[in-house]
Amino acid sequence: MAKKFYVLDTSVYLTDYRAIFSYSNNDIIIPLVVLEELDNCKKRPNGVGVNARSIIRTLDELREKGNFQKGIRIRKGLGLCFTKAPDLSELPAGFSPTVADHQIIATALTIKKEFPGRKVIVASNDINLRIKCDAVGLNAEGYKSEKVIKTAHELYSGFAKVLVDDQIIDRFYAGEQIFLSDAVDGKPELYANQFVMLVSSSNEKKTAITRFVDTLSPFKKIPDRKEEDGWGISPKNKEQNFALDLLLDPEIPIVSLIGKAGSGKTLCALAAGLQQVMGEDSPYNRMIVSRPIMPMGKDLGYLPGTMEEKMAPWLAPIQDNLRFLFGDDNLMLTQYMQKKIIEIEALTYIRGRSIQKAYIIIDECQNLTRHEIKTILTRVGHGSKIVLTGDIEQIDNVNIDETSNGLTYAIEKLKPYDITGHITFLKGERSKVATLTSKVL
Repeated sequence: MAKKFYVLDTSVYLTDYRAIFSYSNNDIIIPLVVLEELDNCKKRPNGVGVNARSIIRTLDELREKGNFQKGIRIRKGLGLCFTKAPDLSELPAGFSPTVADHQIIATALTIKKEFPGRKVIVASNDINLRIKCDAVGLNAEGYKSEKVIKTAHELYSGFAKVLVDDQIIDRFYAGEQIFLSDAVDGKPELYANQFVMLVSSSNEKKTAITRFVDTLSPFKKIPDRKEEDGWGISPKNKEQNFALDLLLDPEIPIVSLIGKAGSGKTLCALAAGLQQVMGEDSPYNRMIVSRPIMPMGKDLGYLPGTMEEKMAPWLAPIQDNLRFLFGDDNLMLTQYMQKKIIEIEALTYIRGRSIQKAYIIIDECQNLTRHEIKTILTRVGHGSKIVLTGDIEQIDNVNIDETSNGLTYAIEKLKPYDITGHITFLKGERSKVATLTSKVL
């Protein structure tokens, strides 16, 4: 197969700094304007800045091996990496040479003219740039390497249905042990801690709700949770009941919850955390709650005051849920926070920490990149439990989407392991307004 030239846009590197290693033995072209844009992004205090700094370091290591103008071998088995200045005369009329995207297009057109026998492809996560490329006769595609699934509909839900003989349901309720091998339709692929509805093959309304452990263990019965199990709240649907089952199980240190606005993800996570942190013989000595700083719409800019005062607007939704759980006893909530039994912290300062014996909730994880979610999960120390919540339909980070965000990545990559559990919330419980608008708007 003939080698191709891939011209990588800045957005690709800001999504995944390892992108140059993802194109087999094809050659990579780095337009000079991309280097300038990376330099402008390197000081940003988030995942974009991390990726900018990381690719700059990677390119500096390559630079020591040769000359970018002549081409440097990226790695054994991979292609060459070039930097290239554009011939701006190649730009069509109406394309301003001062616009960075147009310089990238000009670079690709220059390469196409110099090497007419080789295919030139512009890789970009910027949809408009891809449209412009198509308009001038250039091949363009999105950067797909980091997408752990093709579409959001393929995301693991944590729930499945399994057909069994009618008498199997009766035996299950009678207290007998039922195994996956009892399934009518062979052995469907299930993951550890996946919730399963056993459905009678002769009567689909005859069911039993269970949790799958492994092929050698029987299905586990799911108890009906009461208010005393969840700090005064009881589950309003089966998904919330599943969530509490995972959240209250100390043998599952990683739990992920996703669902639309108002489905109860954060409330369930907080309620289960308070129940365990405040309970007798608690496995955790504190609860830590945080969320990424990601504005919806135009940012307000820098905020005055201490770190706690700066974080207050971002963490207001957490405070709302805590006040709801504590009812009118705001004094008790204040005391717990003053004693650091409940901590609300900024994710900015989590790198380098090792958090022991804590119940950790990271809210709005859909706005985190793969790199950021990995950084957070590797901070979990001995005896700690971490809960990741989010709604992949409400992403405010322009560099990721439903299929490439850190929460989706964590759910898909961790689902085979028995120390993790996941459930997708399907129903909104906040109000009729929230439920209706999340569906139709």
